[in-house]
Amino acid sequence: MTLHLAGRLHLRARLYGLIRVFFAERDVLEVETPILSAAGNTDPNIQSFSTTFSGHVDAGSRARWLRTSPEYPLKRLLAAGVGDCYELGRVFRNGEAGGRHNPEFTMLEWYRVGWDHHRLMEETIGLVEAALAMVGRRAEVWVEGYRQLFIDELGIDPMHAPIDDLRALLDDFHIEPDGLTRDDWLDLLITHRLQPTFPTNRITVIHDYPASQCALAKVRPGDPPMAERFELYLGRYEVANGYHELNDAAEQRRRFERDNAVRRSRGQPELPIDERLLDVLDAMPDCAGVALGIERLLMCLVGTDAIADVLAFPFSEA
Repeated sequence: MTLHLAGRLHLRARLYGLIRVFFAERDVLEVETPILSAAGNTDPNIQSFSTTFSGHVDAGSRARWLRTSPEYPLKRLLAAGVGDCYELGRVFRNGEAGGRHNPEFTMLEWYRVGWDHHRLMEETIGLVEAALAMVGRRAEVWVEGYRQLFIDELGIDPMHAPIDDLRALLDDFHIEPDGLTRDDWLDLLITHRLQPTFPTNRITVIHDYPASQCALAKVRPGDPPMAERFELYLGRYEVANGYHELNDAAEQRRRFERDNAVRRSRGQPELPIDERLLDVLDAMPDCAGVALGIERLLMCLVGTDAIADVLAFPFSEA
């Protein structure tokens, strides 16, 4: 379904209203944090826009990055004792433009103090169900562990299978293997073999990922260890990504430094680490957080594969 301009704007406004009521009823505080930061996102798979501040040097670093998410300042607010909070605002990712991506888009990110990722999964499902109800739709809910999903659907144990076995399942796609790691092949199996099979009217939640895919999540010891994170899909689209959040500054520094090492190996620029976050991360309470892509959700609500159908003006017309 393609919406005319007024229809796009009204649907987005209705969704924003629903989100704000949803969180107001749960006493989750709406906040705003900086869009420009002196620190970058070190994730080698995400590219940032940068700019230069031309004012007085006393104002701080001249080099600034447009945020790729509000995660770091929101965690600083949590460490300061703000409590449950969310932000609904624009984020920016360089190089991501096309039929399903726009370099600037809207992200909803929220945090729940004292929760783990399983409890937050349920609330995220509830929000998506409320959004579907807004347009007169319902969806079944299917929750599965990452490891069990691979075993059931592909007949392979993602934690132990040799990398050649992972590659063999993707032979039909003729993917160039140079530089691809084990985690890259696992991601490709999700995007190429699993995700396309998810039913349109189903909310699919995958939880407890390989420890190597922890990002900013806690890792639960065990055999094998598991990253306490989840991803929520609506139909074939990934809509949300959540974590039982790491609050260990030393470990987070190691992860940031590992990211920059990967960047160096790929010939990408290193990015400055967010020292302000690391300074307070040990004081951040135990919590779970999730980021949800608003355009992805809107695309699912109207049943379109084109992000332009849910934007006032796409990047090519901005």
